[in-house]
Amino acid sequence: MSYNIELELQRFPKTVKLKDGKKATLRLLKKEDEKDFHQLFQGIPEQERMFIKHRVQDIKVIRDWCRNIDVGRNLPLVAVMDGKIVGDATLHQDLGGWKRHIGRVSVLVDPKFRGRGLARALISEILEIARGAGLEKVEAEFIGEQEAAVKMFAMLGFRQLSHFEDYVKDMQAIAHDYVLMGLDLKTDEEYAGVGG
Repeated sequence: MSYNIELELQRFPKTVKLKDGKKATLRLLKKEDEKDFHQLFQGIPEQERMFIKHRVQDIKVIRDWCRNIDVGRNLPLVAVMDGKIVGDATLHQDLGGWKRHIGRVSVLVDPKFRGRGLARALISEILEIARGAGLEKVEAEFIGEQEAAVKMFAMLGFRQLSHFEDYVKDMQAIAHDYVLMGLDLKTDEEYAGVGG
């Protein structure tokens, strides 16, 4: 399934213009990004960091991610402004099993850079990569309190697949609702119509 990813990645680095007129460079995460990538997570407020599945305040977790990049399984696309990593979107894939046709998308933007269309730009690029990789669907997981993120994903065409009350627990063992959203990806052939 990941055979087309290399072709998709040739589009990067890519510059995108944000709502405020400023520009961001989107590119793949690199091994050398360890400290800058860790700084991104340190800039996330504690109450939001609790919703992240991994212990991102631990530099060892970030070091492992940066040193073991496998774009076929976890493809991290970062946004860089003024030499600083200010956002990340990752496409997660299972290369075998019954969910091999489904990717999972996660996104995170530094609070100081929100409201500029950066998360939307990152997700749009990740969706293009997913299409190019031959995925048929993508999903995104949220905690019930992440209403702004749920709304943004809905604007990108995602729909709610499930909502379970008090289903997951954050890093402090507090229960939260779990929301799963999904999007069916259409290939270029589907857009062109049959026999076109």
